[in-house]
Amino acid sequence: MANNQLGVLNALDAAKTQWYHFTAIVIAGMGFFTDAYDLFGISLITKLLGRIYYTNENHPKPGTLPPNVAAAVNGTAFVGTLAGQLFFGWLGDKLGRKRVYGLTLMLMVVCSIASGLSFGKSPAGVMTTLCFFRFWLGFGIGGDYPLSATIMSEYANKKTRGAFIAAVFAMQGFGILTGGIVALIVSASFDHAYKAPPYSVNRKDSTAPEADYIWRIILMFGAVPALLTYYWRMKMPETARYTALVARNAKQAASDMSKVLQVELEAEEEKVETASSSNSFGLFTKEFARRHGLHLLGTSVCWFLLDIAYYSNNLFQKDIFTAIGWLPKAATMNAIHEVYRVAASQSLIALCGTIPGYWFTVALIDYIGRFTIQLMGFFFMTVFMFALAIPYHHWLSNNAGFLIMYSLTFFFANFGPNATTFVVPAEIFPARLRSTCHGISAAAGKLGAIVGALGFLYAAQSTNPEETDQGYPPGIGVKNTLLVLGSINCLGIFFTLLVPESKGKSLEELTGENEEADGNDKQQASSTQTLPV
Repeated sequence: MANNQLGVLNALDAAKTQWYHFTAIVIAGMGFFTDAYDLFGISLITKLLGRIYYTNENHPKPGTLPPNVAAAVNGTAFVGTLAGQLFFGWLGDKLGRKRVYGLTLMLMVVCSIASGLSFGKSPAGVMTTLCFFRFWLGFGIGGDYPLSATIMSEYANKKTRGAFIAAVFAMQGFGILTGGIVALIVSASFDHAYKAPPYSVNRKDSTAPEADYIWRIILMFGAVPALLTYYWRMKMPETARYTALVARNAKQAASDMSKVLQVELEAEEEKVETASSSNSFGLFTKEFARRHGLHLLGTSVCWFLLDIAYYSNNLFQKDIFTAIGWLPKAATMNAIHEVYRVAASQSLIALCGTIPGYWFTVALIDYIGRFTIQLMGFFFMTVFMFALAIPYHHWLSNNAGFLIMYSLTFFFANFGPNATTFVVPAEIFPARLRSTCHGISAAAGKLGAIVGALGFLYAAQSTNPEETDQGYPPGIGVKNTLLVLGSINCLGIFFTLLVPESKGKSLEELTGENEEADGNDKQQASSTQTLPV
């Protein structure tokens, strides 16, 4: 197989870790930094939006977003992300990774700013405008998933490919933490400048008029990191694997990578033609189903199951913290101080559980493998979810213990399936379908996020009608919701068995593209070969 491997691809696989690897990680990773900031930042401001636009001063509790509005505000970005993952995943294989890479970033910049400028004469008008821009923000974010993962996998060497792709994804942790820090700084500044009494003391004055600026500033700041990396993203050359194996331009691939690797590489047109002509089955063919069908099912279902639990936990931390008494009752705080307390709690979880989990994956993924990390992650997420749920009433009087256990669920999500579901689809599918298949897998994940975001809104409501948020029917309570999420994580263990290990292998070896080139020389051999796993 090695004899049929293009020299430029061999050079990439064997390259030592160089400066261009770190440059690619930062350029692609800042997109994910922005993705996480924008997607999870909404959870910092939903309580504030409820206070500003939906407070009824005759009610003993501050206003909250009505169920349909909360579902729209939390869910529209995910719907846009799902659509963007499918569209840009397909476009990345049709037009090339680089040609559409800048478009996703500019969508994120424009829509981050526009989200903060949402307007309307009524609360419904403001929320409708906000949802409109967050849909298109999500559309741009969606494109970043398949494109960033594919670009990083195709640039990386085979020895440390997993760590490089995981490092791109790990920037999400810093995006989540930065969202919390920005919210802390903005809310603390406004709280100091505009003193307001708690809601229980003065319902009208507990929400200062200037509080309306807080959520807008937090949302618009998401444009800054994306804007800073746009120029460098446009300077990146197209990946050699796309140029050689899909565009069939060996000369351009060799020229681009000669500059990147700073070595002389020979253009091998004959090998490109051989590999391309023998490796032409499409996504909706029996050959693809035979070779990669179970793999696509495994990557998609695992990501779907993971995101139900992960996004439920991430988006509704504030509700869980309130339920266990770690956050004070809303009526005992003014609107701005509530933002501060929510941001502080979420930043603490990000710092103690989320970020360490990501970087444990980066450090160990190329040593213990993707399969082991994913299996272990789902297992421990199940264990800690059940450990939180079964003795739930014990944790109500032991907040510190609850927070430690809760942080561990995030740690093993990120040192587990949240990272590996992103890495593996970028490695195990053929070059001409790689971005599309990653987009399909990621879209399945976002479908899970939508299920988690909308389901948790209702499910986690108290079983006591008098304790539910305004407008919500009674739910099954936080305890039973955690039991359901633990069961979903358990399912992920079984679907992980469909996903192959990709550690230490070249992309062409994983996808069977090398074998097909050999098969061309042996006439009929290619029709009987299967993917090595």
